[in-house]
Amino acid sequence: QVQLVESGGGLVQAGGSLRLFCAASGRTFNSYNMGWFRQAPGKEREFVAAISKGGGSTYYADSVKGRFTISRDNAKKTVYLQMNSLKPEDTAVYYCAAAERWYRYRDSSEYDYWGQGTQVTVSS
Repeated sequence: QVQLVESGGGLVQAGGSLRLFCAASGRTFNSYNMGWFRQAPGKEREFVAAISKGGGSTYYADSVKGRFTISRDNAKKTVYLQMNSLKPEDTAVYYCAAAERWYRYRDSSEYDYWGQGTQVTVSS
């Protein structure tokens, strides 16, 4: 089992940057594929980015490709989401999630554990 805690959210102007952190507890962090999802008010939760257990494979939603970078440090049990060139439409609560195995990394139902979320607000 793994517990996830996100941090790093906040208010930023359009064009700015933020770095999100997802700290995990538990001994088997490197047994989990990790993902970031987001949910804006009145909208469904959507996939943002994902990274494989060893960090060798990364995946992005088209809307963030080229602007966001997902990475992980298994020794620190932490996943990062570097967000650059932020847009007002990136405003949402961002969630970190862990999947022991996945077949469709974009599908939130594939993930076993979730954090509580961190708010990101981008002003125009």
